Amino acid sequence: MSSPIRIALIGAGSMGRQHLQHLANVQAASLCAIADPEPRVEALAREWRVPYFNDHRHMLEQARPDAVIVANPNTLHVPTALDCIAAGIPPLLEKPVGVNLDEVRELAAAARSAGVPVLVGHHRRHNPLIARAREIVASGALGRLTTVTALWQLQKPDSYFDILWRREPGAGMLLTNLIHDLDLLRHLCGEVRQVQAFTSNGVRGFGNEDSAAILLQFDSGALGTLTASDGVAAPWSWELDSAENPIYPRQADQPCYLLAGTQGALSIPQLKRWHYAEPGAGWHQPLRQVDEAFSADEALRLQLEHFVAVVRDQATPIVDAADAGRTLALIEAIRDAAQSGRACAPAAI
Repeated sequence: MSSPIRIALIGAGSMGRQHLQHLANVQAASLCAIADPEPRVEALAREWRVPYFNDHRHMLEQARPDAVIVANPNTLHVPTALDCIAAGIPPLLEKPVGVNLDEVRELAAAARSAGVPVLVGHHRRHNPLIARAREIVASGALGRLTTVTALWQLQKPDSYFDILWRREPGAGMLLTNLIHDLDLLRHLCGEVRQVQAFTSNGVRGFGNEDSAAILLQFDSGALGTLTASDGVAAPWSWELDSAENPIYPRQADQPCYLLAGTQGALSIPQLKRWHYAEPGAGWHQPLRQVDEAFSADEALRLQLEHFVAVVRDQATPIVDAADAGRTLALIEAIRDAAQSGRACAPAAI
C-alpha cells in the first residue's frame, strides 16, 4: 500500500480548517505542516502535532511536502501557487483562482511549463449530485437545452459585514458567492458566449453589489438568467437547498437551478426530471416526473481524494488553472456589462 501523501496547509482560516477536517478522514493523505502569518495559528499546529511556519516559503523549503492546500486570502492565491510550482509541489488552490486574468494566465503558463498540476477548489463539481445532473444533460434526456434559470437569493445577517473588507469593492457576492454558481452553469451547460447584466448596492449602500440580474447566452444557443441578492428573505440558493454544508438550514423542496430543453426539464438540487409520455405532446397533456437517483457524498472529501490521485499522477485535475480562469473571465465580463450597459464576451484564457 502506498504511503500517505504529505500535504501542507497554507492559510488556516475558515476554509483551511474545513480542509483540515477532511484531511483527518482521508487515509491516503496526512497533514505535515501549517503555514500562516497569524501567530495564533501556532496553537492549531500544536493541536495537529505538525510544525508551524509563519512564512509559507520557509515551509516549502524545510517541510518539503508532497502537495499543498492553498487557502489564504484571494489576492495571495496566485503568488503562493507560483511559489509552490517553482518548488515542484502541486497545489490545491482555493477559489477564486486569482483576482485578475493576467495573473491567472501567468499561473496557467507556469504550471504547463513546469509540468506541475494545479487543482482549483471549485469543489461543487465533485458533488455526486452535480455529476449526475451533468450526465442527464449530456445524455440528451432534456433534448436541446434551451433555457437555464439560476437563483441565488438569501439574506446574510448584518454581523457578516462587521468584517470591514466585506464592505469593499471586489468583496461582493459576484466574486465571493456567484463564482460558484457560474462555474456550475459552465460545467453543466457549456461555455458562455456573452452576457448582459445589472447590479445594485441599493440594500446596504456598501462599496460592492448586493443584488444582480444577469443574462447569459451559451455557445450552444441556450439562454439563461441568474438572479441574485444577499439582502432578501428568500430560500433559493445552493447553500440553502442542497444540504452540502450543514451550517445552513436546508430548504429541501426549493430549487436553485432549472434546466429546460425540448424534451424535458430538470430541477437542481432535487434532481426531478419532467417529460411528456409521447413525442410531440404539449401543454394539454400531463408531464411525467422522474426522481433521478444519485449517491450522496461529501464534495470536499471527494475533491481531496481526487487531489491525491492528481499528485500521484493517476488523474488530471477536474478544474485546472485555465478552466477556473474561464469562470473568472465570466465574472469580469459580468462586471464590465453592468458598468457599461453593453453585452460583453468573456476574455480568452
